[in-house]
Amino acid sequence: MRKLALNDEILLKIEKPARYIGNEVNSVMKDLEKVDIRFAMCFPDVYEIGMSHLGIQILYDMFNRREDVWCERVYSPWLDLDKVMREEKIPLFALESQDPIRDFDFLGITLQYEMCYTNILQVLDLSQIPLKACDRTEAHPIVIGGGPCAYNPEPLAEFFDLFYIGEGETVYGQLLDLYKENKKNGGSRENYLEKAAQVEGIYIPAFYDAHYHEDGTLASFTPNHENVPAAVRKQMVSDVTSTYYPEAPVVPFIKVTQDRCVLEIQRGCIRGCRFCQAGMLYRPTRERDVDVLKKYACQMLRNTGHEEISLSSLSSSDYRRLKELVTYLIDEFQGKGINISLPSLRIDAFSLDVMGKVQDIRKSSLTFAPEAGSQRLRDVINKGLTEEDILSGAGQAFEGGWNKVKLYFMLGLPTETEEDRKAIPKLADQIARRYYEIPKDQRNGKCQITTSTSFFIPKPFTPFQWARMYTNEEYIARAATVKHAFNEQLNRKSLKYSWHDAEVTVLEGVLARGDRRVGKVIEEAYRMGCIYDAWSDVFDNEKWMKAFENAGIDLAFYNERERTADELFPWDFIDIGVTKQFLRSEWERAMKAEATPNCRQQCSGCGAGKYKGGVCIEGKN
Repeated sequence: MRKLALNDEILLKIEKPARYIGNEVNSVMKDLEKVDIRFAMCFPDVYEIGMSHLGIQILYDMFNRREDVWCERVYSPWLDLDKVMREEKIPLFALESQDPIRDFDFLGITLQYEMCYTNILQVLDLSQIPLKACDRTEAHPIVIGGGPCAYNPEPLAEFFDLFYIGEGETVYGQLLDLYKENKKNGGSRENYLEKAAQVEGIYIPAFYDAHYHEDGTLASFTPNHENVPAAVRKQMVSDVTSTYYPEAPVVPFIKVTQDRCVLEIQRGCIRGCRFCQAGMLYRPTRERDVDVLKKYACQMLRNTGHEEISLSSLSSSDYRRLKELVTYLIDEFQGKGINISLPSLRIDAFSLDVMGKVQDIRKSSLTFAPEAGSQRLRDVINKGLTEEDILSGAGQAFEGGWNKVKLYFMLGLPTETEEDRKAIPKLADQIARRYYEIPKDQRNGKCQITTSTSFFIPKPFTPFQWARMYTNEEYIARAATVKHAFNEQLNRKSLKYSWHDAEVTVLEGVLARGDRRVGKVIEEAYRMGCIYDAWSDVFDNEKWMKAFENAGIDLAFYNERERTADELFPWDFIDIGVTKQFLRSEWERAMKAEATPNCRQQCSGCGAGKYKGGVCIEGKN
């Protein structure tokens, strides 16, 4: 009988105790006597968020297929339990066995969002593992970081033993085999890290030194250990059809953010939007075989009891067998109470036809993401969407019965002017006008156009990584311009407008593009009580600003300057395939508002062709 780490008295005091008891459908239990390696897989946010993440489900399934490995899960305890665990000195534990994380061989932490960085320190602290890698001993787990934020690992460098750069299905087996061998031979923690450093895609921060110019910019980043590569190459799965995929994902006891089966139909994106980090990191685009996807869909729904399946992709419309797949799902599950979710679609006639078959039009809203209000600025960001495309798509949607539209834009984009900002409400108003062109007796009630703006962040490995950001006050002023312009529109009763938190944006920008020195700020903020910074009701900007001051780090240095063409970035030692030269050429094209064709139209020689596979034609004869 498994003994829970928390007693009944504690469970009755805290919100949603089901977050911590484990034992869900499809969770994996193993005999400790028959495994050689214990791996704790962590999502550093609350259970409901972490359980919605496909990457964790894939790795959990992959690890547990090995008889010699038991992979368990751990999430950040919510504020109520965090307080109790500190007071009672209860170590953080895994859901499956309820054993302390400190007793595991590995603690793998997925880095999905910069605003979860203090939660990483919470997880280490509650696990009674020293925050800094240099303070850990043979008694502590190897702490691994992976995921999209690992492509600039430097702000977190001090807190991790190693980072896995790339897609997890590739060299984890090699890492685990090396650990077993090292353990069998009586090797030390240092011996293992030295061996791991030889595995392609593995970055050991302690084996590299960063030096800075007097002006604060990075002067050099070099190995300090023999046989360590100067560049770390990302790992990528060429054949996504044949790789691991969970046919029986873990089913949560409580409602989570994405309470459905997720079917990943492809990886990567052909579009080349210049603000989009994922579009560059996951090149080239790789599609899954449609027959395999059909099989996965049936098995996952059968094994979980979920009533919804979501087709996941950066741009689902670009999956070439989408019509066949959706038609199959509609026919297969018709009358069985299964909903089909289609995010990331470009709004065209086919997409609207499909959505009309799988959605309740009267209840659902359509989402457009023009990102910029003017055509000039859409060309700057290489959105590949004209005003005619937007209005035509909206018109077809309205004629199909929809009357609710959500529009997403960004403020603070490179070269943005006041005219560009005022073009946002103008475009929203034009869409509303398009609705009222339909004869009154054919309309589906009143029209509702909801517009949201977030503030642009120039992420690493994008053509905009050279761009500057702005202060909180400047961002708010830009949003105020848009708000005022909305009030002047003819159809303002049909229009709603909201904007993202500027304080969070400013901080996220520093964490996304920071160097090793930013680690001091993260630790100081955590010591001051900052956790769950991604949650607006918990986020405390004053504490963060005080942490910058206490650490002696100038926030403006990281955000409020445009980078020079020859500046060395903290992430330049990582090879993602896409070259810095290509990204710079895209930056220069952006400054001239020149669009670049997508990967199916024309190869632009980005460098991702070295990985082969997918739609990438670069380097092929």
